[in-house]
Amino acid sequence: MAASFSCSPRGFGALLALLVAGAALSGCASMSETVAPAFADPAKYELYDCKQLEGERKLLAKRTAELQALMDKAETGAGGAVVSELAYRNDYVAVRGQAQLAEDAWRRNRCRETPPEATPPESSPAAKPASKPAAKSGRAAR
Repeated sequence: MAASFSCSPRGFGALLALLVAGAALSGCASMSETVAPAFADPAKYELYDCKQLEGERKLLAKRTAELQALMDKAETGAGGAVVSELAYRNDYVAVRGQAQLAEDAWRRNRCRETPPEATPPESSPAAKPASKPAAKSGRAAR
């Protein structure tokens, strides 16, 4: 004999499934730091030079921040922890793994950050082209 609930059994089952999935997936989040390198090719950055690694590290840092922002945004909604885990966690873990391997190659190659290029100040003549008076078209009136 089936038990009767004040809410519909289908709604209760869906809620229970979301809660169970959220609890199960939340345990995976703490493991992501140690599992991250397993989701990336360890030889990917072996032949990269420092300039290539610098660009790759910046790209991976940007992508990591984007995924973290998406996960944070998803977690604000109803069932957000589940949505965050299902939609973004795998990508986040993979990107973190790539970033860790790129960082390891960076240290192994003893790379250094490229200093930012100096830009000329706007008040210098080299920064702005000299303006010329506008040429008049046609003949001047006498």
